[in-house]
Amino acid sequence: MTNPVLAEVVRSDFVESVHRGALVVTGPEGDVRLALGDVTSPVFPRSSNKPLQAVGMLRSGLDFTGEDLALTCASHSGEPGHVKRVLELLQAAGLTEDDLACPADFPLHVPSMRDAAEPRRVMMNCSGKHTGMLTTCVRAGWPTAGYETPDHPLQQAIAVAVAELTGEPIAHTGVDGCGAPLFGFSLTGLARAFGRIATASGGPERTVAEAMRAHPWLVGGTGREDTELMSAVDGLVSKAGAEGVQAFALPDGFAVAIKIDDGAKRACTPLAVEALRFLGVDVSGLDELARGPVLGGGRPVGEIRVPELRA
Repeated sequence: MTNPVLAEVVRSDFVESVHRGALVVTGPEGDVRLALGDVTSPVFPRSSNKPLQAVGMLRSGLDFTGEDLALTCASHSGEPGHVKRVLELLQAAGLTEDDLACPADFPLHVPSMRDAAEPRRVMMNCSGKHTGMLTTCVRAGWPTAGYETPDHPLQQAIAVAVAELTGEPIAHTGVDGCGAPLFGFSLTGLARAFGRIATASGGPERTVAEAMRAHPWLVGGTGREDTELMSAVDGLVSKAGAEGVQAFALPDGFAVAIKIDDGAKRACTPLAVEALRFLGVDVSGLDELARGPVLGGGRPVGEIRVPELRA
């Protein structure tokens, strides 16, 4: 299937680029309400997997809640508040930065990046997830060495949780950018999982949803799309992933998952805002996110245009 054009980059009234992709909307029961493009073939959700992985960690003995759990679900910007809390969590578990299997990196937050003397593992945007994984191993009595390998008990338990939440078997296991296992499944499964997390009345799913809703800055950071979306929309659970992935769910169980074929992240947020509008959310305060930044000489000269979604 050739996926449709889901975004046009318009510069000075001229269509400069287009982005093809797929988008699915699922209802409270996980049924497909709208599908554009191929929403059944497996994709790598990248960091959109993190809330699902966190559910698996909680089921395995992780006792994080609130801020600590939000950071476990995060692709944080590496701002001082993010880094400080990751280091505190490692220390509380009797671990150090050297125990992290994620690679050293600079912060995503530009001012923090400028202040960084050198790349560090704790600054890498997935260090919160890795800290949650290590702490789970400590709580469960599992070895911390090799925690990032697919055959480790931790990753086996997480895989079971992911398959249950998505309602489908894992189609492929790869290696994510942070070095942890990356599970592939369909966009429909991804949306369905977010819907289940957003509507859970209790258990690990509810704990994850509450943490992300209460602490959106820890999930992303200053100016980050997930942070902005969750801060603007009551009850939203949102998590983006690399290579053009975005997933979110409202508290009523309606959920959306997006994958841009060429991996262009810039197309995701305008599509997310349009999907929220389609679901009846007042998006009048999200005009800047809806348009996307198309600049010339440092000022807006265009927009990222997405189609109006219709049932």
